Amino acid sequence: MRAALTWATVILLGSFTPALATDCSTATTQAAMNSCAADDFQSADRKLNATYKEITSRLQALEPARQLLVKSEQAWIQFRDSECMFATSSARDGSAYAMLVNQCKADLTRERTKRLEAYLRCEEGDLSCPVPAR
Repeated sequence: MRAALTWATVILLGSFTPALATDCSTATTQAAMNSCAADDFQSADRKLNATYKEITSRLQALEPARQLLVKSEQAWIQFRDSECMFATSSARDGSAYAMLVNQCKADLTRERTKRLEAYLRCEEGDLSCPVPAR
């Protein structure tokens, strides 16, 4: 009885084990490519969020500037999502649509991150920079 219960548990747990991580450099199925594109976008988004958080921490004493950054970021997210919907609209009904949207979002997110990172490297006294140097 105990052996049967052990085997049943192993079989049951095996069915819930997540699939092995996909090697995105060799992904050949659309599902794998969709998953890789989603992972890439999530990675780019995490980096953007970390950069954004760094800027907001530097703007703590400058509430009007912080509020403008928040408004700008909200508008940018709306732009990014709308732009990617437009840019991928010809594939909307296809199996590659999710991959294309995530690739677009990842690319635009990396561009936005570079822009925000530039604010973190402003030199002291740079009046064109809204983020104070450390």
